[in-house]
Amino acid sequence: MAAQMPSAGMARVHRLLKIGTSCQRRLRCKDTIAFSTCSVKCNASQGDSSDSPPSTGLASGSALLSRGRRPLSPLERISSLLAQEALSPEVLQLRERDHLDPEEDVNVRLSGTQGEESGATPEDDPESPRASDAAVVTSAWPPLAPGELLVAEHRRKGRVEFRKMFELQTGARLGSSWGVIPHDDVAGRPAGSFVKTSRGVSILVRRASLEDYVLYMRRGPAIAYPKDASAMLMMMDVTEGDCVLESGSGSGAMSLFLSRAVGCKGSVLSVEVREDHHKRSVLNYKRWRASWSVRRGEEWPDNVRFHTGDLCEASPLLAAHGFHAVALDLPYPQLVLPTVVPHLHPGAVCAVYLANITQVIDLLEGLRCLPLPLLCERIVEVPIRDWLVAPALQKDGRHCVRRDPTLGRDQGEEANAEETSKEEQPAFGSIPYLARPHPAQMSHTAFLVKLRKCVR
Repeated sequence: MAAQMPSAGMARVHRLLKIGTSCQRRLRCKDTIAFSTCSVKCNASQGDSSDSPPSTGLASGSALLSRGRRPLSPLERISSLLAQEALSPEVLQLRERDHLDPEEDVNVRLSGTQGEESGATPEDDPESPRASDAAVVTSAWPPLAPGELLVAEHRRKGRVEFRKMFELQTGARLGSSWGVIPHDDVAGRPAGSFVKTSRGVSILVRRASLEDYVLYMRRGPAIAYPKDASAMLMMMDVTEGDCVLESGSGSGAMSLFLSRAVGCKGSVLSVEVREDHHKRSVLNYKRWRASWSVRRGEEWPDNVRFHTGDLCEASPLLAAHGFHAVALDLPYPQLVLPTVVPHLHPGAVCAVYLANITQVIDLLEGLRCLPLPLLCERIVEVPIRDWLVAPALQKDGRHCVRRDPTLGRDQGEEANAEETSKEEQPAFGSIPYLARPHPAQMSHTAFLVKLRKCVR
C-alpha cells in the first residue's frame, strides 16, 4: 500500500497517525462519560415512567451500544478516512467484517443487559427450585397431648433450679415453688415451649426422653444409670434382632434400654427374684409404652418378658434358648454363671454390673475356681463430670471485657472500654469466660466387668 501512495500521501498518513494516537485517549474518556450518563438517564426515566413499553428501552439501549462501538486501533480509523482505491484487499476485508459485527455485538450485549435489568438468574428458571416455592418445614411431632410424659424445668444463671417429670392430664395442675401451671395451658403447645407460672416465671416444658424417664420414674431398688447402661450396651454390642438375657430387673431401667436396642425383631428375658421389684419394673415398663404410643402414634415394641424366680434354678426357663448377650445386676453373679454360660453363644459377652470393688474381687475369684469358658476382658468405671461455662459478668450484670495487656495505656480509655451497656452486643471474642466443675457431681455408681465366652 505504501508503494501505491505518493510521498505527500505518506506524510499525511503519518500526521493522521499521530493525531489519532493523541486523540484516542480523549475520545475514550468522552465516550465513556457520555455512555454512562445516558445509561443513568435511561434508568431514571424507566423508574419514573413504569407504563412505557419495553420496545422503547430496547431501542435506546441498542442506540447507545451501537454509538459506543469504536474501532480498537488507529489504523482502522485512518483507513476509514481514505478512499477505497488506496486500500489493500486485506483492509477492505477487515472493513466489511466490521460493518457486520456491530449488529451481532449489539444483540449479544442487549441480551445480557436485559438479563441484568430484569434480575433474571439461573435460579429464576421455571424448572429450578425457588425459595418462595419451597414448602415450609413443619414439625413432624404433634403438639403436646394428655397422656404424655413431660419434663418441666427452670434454669437460672446456667443452673437447673427446678426440674420435674409429670404426666399431662386434663384439669390437673403442676405446682412448684416458682408458681402453678394448669395442664390445660400446656396441652396443644409444641414441645420445648416456655409457659409462665402464676408468679410470672417462665418454665420450659418438653417431652421426657428415655434418659429422663429412667432418672425420674418411681424406683424400688437402685437403677442402672444411663451412663453405665450405655457402656454395657456397647460392651455387649446389642443390635436389632438380638435375644438378650437380663438378671435383676430392679426398677426396669436396663430392661427399657435393652428393649429399644433389640427393636421389634429382638426379645429380652428379664428375671427378678423379688416380687416387689418385679411389679415395679413391669409398671414402669407399661407406663413408658403408654406414653410412647400417645407421643408417636405407634406402639413401643412389646419385646420384654418379665419372669419372677431365681436364675440359679431357672434351667427349665432357659431351655432351648440361645442368647446373644447377658446383662447381670446381682450381688453374687458368680453363682448364676454356671447356669447362664451354656446358653450364651460362643464369642458373646456377659456384662456384669457391680456396685463395690469387693464384689468384683469375688467375681474374679469365682472365675478362677469355676471351670467356665469365660475371659475377663475389662473392668471399668464410667465417670462423668459436669462443667459450668458462662460469660464473666460484673456485679451490675454487664459483660466483662478482655483487657489489652499493652503497657502505658490511658486509664480513661481503659475504663471506657470496660464499660459495656446491656443493650450493646459485645463483639465476638471480646468476652472472657469462666469455667469450673459443677459443684453437684455424680459420684461413683458401679463397676462394669466384661466377660466373653471363648472356646478352648
